Amino acid sequence: MSKTWLVTGSSSGIGLAVVEQLLERGDRVAATLRKPQALSHLKTRYGEQLWTALLDVNDALAIRAVVHQAFTELGRIDVVVSSAGYALFGAAEEASDEQIDQQLQTNLLGSIQLIRACLPFLRKQGGGRILQVSSEGGQLAYPNFSLYHASKWAIEGFVESVALEVAPFGIEFTLVEPGPTRTNFGAALVRPPAMAEYEQTPAGEVRKAIAEGTFPLTGDPQKMARIMLEIVDVDPAPRRLLLGSGAYERVRNALVQRLAELEQYQALAMSTEVD
Repeated sequence: MSKTWLVTGSSSGIGLAVVEQLLERGDRVAATLRKPQALSHLKTRYGEQLWTALLDVNDALAIRAVVHQAFTELGRIDVVVSSAGYALFGAAEEASDEQIDQQLQTNLLGSIQLIRACLPFLRKQGGGRILQVSSEGGQLAYPNFSLYHASKWAIEGFVESVALEVAPFGIEFTLVEPGPTRTNFGAALVRPPAMAEYEQTPAGEVRKAIAEGTFPLTGDPQKMARIMLEIVDVDPAPRRLLLGSGAYERVRNALVQRLAELEQYQALAMSTEVD
């Protein structure tokens, strides 16, 4: 049975792959992006099956207006995919205040406002699914991605809480956590001027690996999109969907290490209760 989807950040990467596959299989798509002409070739091919709107997720008022328009004109939206993103690449003290604001505004506040705007409509129609695109970087961290990780860890916490709030209304969430993917990853990174002090540090090593093309980008965006389409039919919705064999190993190792440290200090944790 075909569904109607709302997809943000649909002009490139995984978002574009999701839109292409949805249209090919016959679903209806409301695609938002900053440059609607980027999907003109799909609009020509699929006509009314593809609904598009200009949207910058940094504009909360615009988010509410576009979401209202999409639900009003399309009648029902079964699945929302929040995939608009911004990736700031640099050591924490290298980034400018403006870049930090942009990172948090796009990945965190934009995603929050999109979800908030959709909830009343999903609640009124009796439920729906929200796929929030996060990253393996929502559960672990690389040097030089500190502000990016801040946005991903934060949106995961937000989703964890909101999922509990709206579960009685039939609204379910899945955090989609891709590993490094073969999109325009390197070219899309926003890079503040590098400080020489970090050249011989882990941050410098990651910078060098990306510059030389040795940072492993093993994820296939088409395969990831296919899994995202399939996961909405799984009941109940998984809270997290990790994508990539390398991502699986890295996140598993990070969780094992965190659990080991938690258990190491169990006695101290328990010693702080009121007598």
